[in-house]
Amino acid sequence: QVQLVESGGGLVQPGGSLRLSCAASGSSFNFRAMGWYRQAPGKERDFVASIGIGGTTAYADSVKGRFTISRDSAKKTVYLQMNSLKPEDSAVYYCRLDTSFSTYWGQGTQITVSS
Repeated sequence: QVQLVESGGGLVQPGGSLRLSCAASGSSFNFRAMGWYRQAPGKERDFVASIGIGGTTAYADSVKGRFTISRDSAKKTVYLQMNSLKPEDSAVYYCRLDTSFSTYWGQGTQITVSS
């Protein structure tokens, strides 16, 4: 079994920055991709960013140029650097791990962008 633990959420003012971390632990796994999704109250969970084998990245249009996803393979950790945050970025952010056979989700971390 694989566990994902997220950290780095909180309250930030518009225009500010935060960095999320997601560390994978537990059974060994064949990494395919890790990514971040977010869910605002009353809305569906939406894709934010992902990083795959070889470091290939993808971003939602709404965060391109502001968010950067990266990975430390040795630490089995993925990061999401979020800059120029907007109130509409407020949501619960979930980490996702795709392996060769399964998909795992973290418990979520709240990001609130407000003055």
